[in-house]
Amino acid sequence: MRQLLNTLYVTRPNAYLSLNGENVVVKEENVAIGRYPLHNIESIVLFSNLGMSPQLMGKCVDEKISICFLTPNGRFRARVVGKSYGNVLLRKKQYKVSMINAECIKIARNIILGKIYNEKWLVERYVREYPLRIRDQLLKNISNQLTEYMHFVKACTDLETLRGFEGKAQVCYFQGFNELILNQKNDFFFNGRNRRPPQDRVNSLLSFAYTLLGNDIASALETVGLDSYVGFMHQDRPGRISLALDMIEEFRAPIADRFVISIINRNQVKPDDFILNENGSVLIKDEARKKILSEWQKRKQEELRHPFLDEKISWGLVPYSQAMLLARYLRGDLDEYPPFFWK
Repeated sequence: MRQLLNTLYVTRPNAYLSLNGENVVVKEENVAIGRYPLHNIESIVLFSNLGMSPQLMGKCVDEKISICFLTPNGRFRARVVGKSYGNVLLRKKQYKVSMINAECIKIARNIILGKIYNEKWLVERYVREYPLRIRDQLLKNISNQLTEYMHFVKACTDLETLRGFEGKAQVCYFQGFNELILNQKNDFFFNGRNRRPPQDRVNSLLSFAYTLLGNDIASALETVGLDSYVGFMHQDRPGRISLALDMIEEFRAPIADRFVISIINRNQVKPDDFILNENGSVLIKDEARKKILSEWQKRKQEELRHPFLDEKISWGLVPYSQAMLLARYLRGDLDEYPPFFWK
């Protein structure tokens, strides 16, 4: 299993990155405010309007360090990666499979099974651990309904129908999401998913976590030699990391959702960490974003036993392990893609 290196997150909107020897130098108003050795960095994520020097970008390409450009508010702009890490045969097989509807369904079905299973597991975990602090019957009903959707998904042979069941299961899961928020409930509440822009603090955190997770998954896919822009469930679109959007589905609940719920319940974010705009949008303040990113990096270092590989790995390597399993399936080494079932 590969080594989990660091992701350098640059959150200052007026920061500019340059190269000095083997180091990334972060400057603001032409004053150096940080210096980081390249050999410790796996990827760079910039929430900046200014970007980086061509020399640093070229060095990152040579060193296989991916770069993700976001707006200061966290909207995706672009990703830059170097040469393909895998062989051309794997990508040719990926492109071929993506054109065969039956093959797309076979992969997408397992991804959605993993997604619903993990949502169900998160709901049931709160029923077991906090029965006196939640409406446990509501969550039990949601768990039972998610089980039914899993049966429907298993029997599904049509991609549009599969997308329909995925959407219904998502709505069902989110009906109980507010119950998982145990503290700060007056300021952190969830009445449904909204985005572009998010209109409450919880949705703002979810959108931010999904952006971070999507970048991690895209980097993992490129690392094993897959094209993150060619998916099996999400339609291809210029600039859209369709395969990463496919893969993120099974990780939303165990990684992103659980992270957001945890930092709220542990009081690691506060109501005044957000900007409430007159147009109804809710944005995370820069200093709060730094705290959240620090916690995100810490969670990636925590360990679990991978349910299929039966190896102890860090959470940060889970996207990589699944990308590796998908590549093995496409090569013909596995009979089907084994989704990540959180246990």
